[in-house]
Amino acid sequence: MPIYNKLVRDKIPEIIEKAGKKYTTSILNEEQYIAELKKKSFEELEEYVNTTTNEDALEELADVLEIIHALADYHGSSIDEVEKIRERKAEKRGGFQEKIFLIEVEDD
Repeated sequence: MPIYNKLVRDKIPEIIEKAGKKYTTSILNEEQYIAELKKKSFEELEEYVNTTTNEDALEELADVLEIIHALADYHGSSIDEVEKIRERKAEKRGGFQEKIFLIEVEDD
C-alpha cells in the first residue's frame, strides 16, 4: 500500500472510498496544518514549473490558487484582501508584464 503522508483536498478520502479502496487519515492540528500547507504550496508550484502545455499549466495554477485561498483563510483573511494587497503593491512597484530582468545595481 503506498504511503503518502501529505495534505490532500477535502474530498480525496471520499474519492478513494468510491474506488473501493481503504485508506488511513488523521486531522492535523493548527501547527501541523500550516506546515503542511506551506509544503503543499511548494509541491504545487513545482508541478506548475514542470508543465509543458498551457492546459497543464492552468491546471497547476488552479491548484496553487487553491493553496493561496487556504493560506489566506488560515491567516484570518480572504483572497479578496490578498488581491487588494497585490493591487496596492502593483500600483506602487509595478507588476511583471514588462519582463524586466535586473542584472546589477552599482554601489556608490
